[in-house]
Formats: sequence, structure tokens, C-alpha cells
Amino acid sequence: MKKPILALILLFGLSSLSTATEIALQDRHPDRYVVVKGDTLWGIAGKFLQEPWRWPEIWKMNKQQIKNPHWIYPGDMIVLDMSSGSPELRLVKSLETIKLSPRVRIEPAETNAIPSIPLAAIGPFLSKPLVIAEGELKKAPYIIGTEENRVILGAGNSAYVQSVMEGGALNWQIYRPGKALVDPDSNETLGYEAVYLGDARITRFGTPATIDITKSIQEINNGDRLVEMKEGATISYVPHSPEKTIFGRIVSAYGGVAEVGKGSIVTLNKGGQDGLEIGHVLALYRHGRNIARGEHDDTSPEIVKLPDERYGLVFVFRVFEKLSYALVMQSERPVQMLDDVRTP
Repeated sequence: MKKPILALILLFGLSSLSTATEIALQDRHPDRYVVVKGDTLWGIAGKFLQEPWRWPEIWKMNKQQIKNPHWIYPGDMIVLDMSSGSPELRLVKSLETIKLSPRVRIEPAETNAIPSIPLAAIGPFLSKPLVIAEGELKKAPYIIGTEENRVILGAGNSAYVQSVMEGGALNWQIYRPGKALVDPDSNETLGYEAVYLGDARITRFGTPATIDITKSIQEINNGDRLVEMKEGATISYVPHSPEKTIFGRIVSAYGGVAEVGKGSIVTLNKGGQDGLEIGHVLALYRHGRNIARGEHDDTSPEIVKLPDERYGLVFVFRVFEKLSYALVMQSERPVQMLDDVRTP
């Protein structure tokens, strides 16, 4: 008689990250949860934890596991274990993710593993430069003419490019130089925005070359620049808090608006040189106003600063040397330019 096949249970009992405070569970947390397609690490963490960035602690994960967590797939079950007196998560692998054989074990492709955050929200920011050094686009080939002397181009139109020779890339992205990104504290120019306009494909190499515009999200004109298209990376880092104290500011928001909300992309004035890395979670703070106390009585008015208020969280998903992009994951009020981001 064949014995029943049991699912493989993985217990991550490796070296834990130090915890300053006890991990707080959600009031109505599940005892177990079956992962489904469309889930994210952030969303699952939020089902169990009041502070989702403490996900590595409840798994007892080490640094390498934080950076390469390709181990949770649709169909897997996550079980909350309280037997030790403190919360710990265990992973019960789905029978569909392993082939049970004495000799062969087949793991699912990493591309099927659930991502850290919704990729649809950040996809364009993974494959496009968007932050460039001064003058960097000047080296790129540019549009010198349009079919039938069109002034404005869009998807379905053809154009002529300064020079792309045989052997060059077929697929390109179209950009226009944008505004300077300036640190509000030091006044240092941290980089320049590159405004993404659309995609193009080479139909004839040479000087000039011919392109067909395959996608446009803004008007495209003579002088706009081409950058070779590159495949975007998948964001798989586990949400976690920086090990060092980070104190930064929001210097820009996608679309150039003054206020944004949950699900929006913001640019931070801190980057790799400051210790930021993909997967870091930072808290949003609004500066407290200065008010005059005593102006309604006979005493001289005294200026009092109200406390800074924490109101949300951002997830860092792309890091440059001096800047980084983050997705607003939680927000109790509109996110404004120059608001603070800090280690939670």
C-alpha cells in the first residue's frame, strides 16, 4: 500500500535579524493562507503583520534570502506557528510546485514566483533610464525629420533618425530631456529627468535611419532622442527596513504634480551612496507647522513647532547613485513634495 505523499514543509530557521520591538500581528490575522496568482509579498505580509516591512523577522531570514526570495509561488500555503511563544511563519509547498521522485525534483520557474509589489504599477520605471547625468542624452541619436513634414508624431508614424548603422539595436525608446532634480537641503543637482515619450523600431539602418513609432504616450517631435530598449528587471526583494538611519525628502512625483496618493511613484533625494537598496521601506512624514503661542493674551507671542506627523509608507524599487524611485504603499493623506522619508 502506497503511503500518502506529504507536501514538503520548509522551515526557515536561519540567523534572524535583530528586533528592537516585539512583532505586532494584525488583529484578525489568518492562521494559514494559500498564495494565489496576483499576490505580492507586501500584500501577504500585510495579512499577518501590522508592520509589513518586518516580514524578514517573522521568517528568520538572513540577508541573502532578503535579496533573493524566489521561493513563494501560487498554490503554496503560509502557516503561522506560535508554538515557540513568538510568531514564526512556515511555508508548505504546493504539490504542483514539486515533482516527488526519488531522483528528480522540478522547481517552478522563478518568473512565476510572486513579486514584492505590483509590477504593473512600476513596470515602465524598471526598463527606462528616467534619471540621467547632465548632457547624457546629447550622445544619443535623435529625430531629424518626419514623414510628410509632420510637426507632431505618434504611434503609427514614421520618422528619420540622425544615424543608426547596421548591427545596431532594432528596438528603441524615445526621450526628451526633463527638469533638473535638486536636493532641497544642499541645493546640489542630483540628476536630470528623462521624459519617456514612446517606443520605436528601426525599419532601415543608415545615415539617416528610418523608424516606425510603435507606442507614444506624449507628442513626439524633431530633436527627441533615442535610447536602446532594455528588458526590465523583476523586483523580488523582500520588504525590509534599512539597517541604518535614513532621512530623506521627496523631490519629484511622476507626472510633475504637487500631490499624489497611494500607488503613485515618487523620487527621493537619497540613493545607493546613502545606503538605500531595493526593498527598503521608509515612513512618510509631514513637517509640523510653526504657530505663535500667546498671541491672544498679554504675553509676547512664542513660536512653537508642531510635531512632525507620520502618515504612510513607501517601498524603494529602483536605486541610482544619488536618487531612488519609490512606490507609495500606504498613505492617510496626500503625499506632497518635500515631505520626509525616514527609517520606520
